[in-house]
Amino acid sequence: MFDTLYIEEAVREHPRTVEILQRFKDRPVVECRHYGELFNARQQNFRLQKTRPALILANKQGKRVLPAPSGYGIGAQHNYYFSHMLNCIYDCRYCFLQGMYRSAHTVLFVNYEDFIDDIKRAAKQHADEAVHIFSGYDGDSLALEPLSGFAEQFIAALRDVPNIWLELRTKSTQIRGLLDTAPWPNCIVAYSFTPPDISAALEHKVPKFEQRLAAIKKLQDKGWPVGLRFDPLIYSDDFELQYRGMFEKIFGMLDGDKIHSISFGPFRMPEKFYQQMVSLYPQEKLFAGAMHKQAGMMTYPTTQETMMREACEQLLLQHVSAEQLFPCLLD
Repeated sequence: MFDTLYIEEAVREHPRTVEILQRFKDRPVVECRHYGELFNARQQNFRLQKTRPALILANKQGKRVLPAPSGYGIGAQHNYYFSHMLNCIYDCRYCFLQGMYRSAHTVLFVNYEDFIDDIKRAAKQHADEAVHIFSGYDGDSLALEPLSGFAEQFIAALRDVPNIWLELRTKSTQIRGLLDTAPWPNCIVAYSFTPPDISAALEHKVPKFEQRLAAIKKLQDKGWPVGLRFDPLIYSDDFELQYRGMFEKIFGMLDGDKIHSISFGPFRMPEKFYQQMVSLYPQEKLFAGAMHKQAGMMTYPTTQETMMREACEQLLLQHVSAEQLFPCLLD
């Protein structure tokens, strides 16, 4: 998966670093002073790096737990996100990360204990209220789980904090650790989906639709709270047919009454990120359609976006209740 490892000097002897290095004994290991020297360097070719990314082990300093963006949530008043990892091993054409980062290398911050302390501190600030903590904003939560042990360690450390609700957003089928662990009612494993045809065209290196559906079915049967994330909604000429078929497949396997939450919202992207993505993939059909600038974001024209959102909501209401739905809206 990774041809080369870069390691910050500060984490060279960290137990998590030592453990990971045992898995890469035959790979080149290069020390660096700070991950930003590599990750933020100019004149990098994201598209080329994506074919052979490196793994960078680093220490996350500064603010580790941040307020979630407006409209990003599933019902709580207090919403935060954190990124123990930067970048994703998958290659979804619509992903904003390829417009935000110069590098396609994956950064894994090994100082989990600091993240956990900061999450507990955020929860303590709202001790009598639910605090939702989101993972998977800057990288897939479970894709590197066999290597990182992230979910296993965070769940074990946070399970006894009663007002924390942790979301693990993913497209991964790396769920063995969760299946071997007692379910935590406050941990939502949220799977992202697009219709199978769209997924095959745009979600490169991602487990197939059917594999993801089988994984979330196993988790639900085991007793884990599961969520569904249809974000972004992607337009096609047969949009309603594509999404109707997908929902019928999903709810033909899952118990809709036991779905924790469902969020959905059309494609949207900061204009700067969007232009960078267009330059990386000028032939991509996704970027060939008419896009509309709204509040500094690139998205579908308003009438088209409204149609997509309303059609999706009506289709979902055939399977679940309105209380389970959380539309993602632009400000």
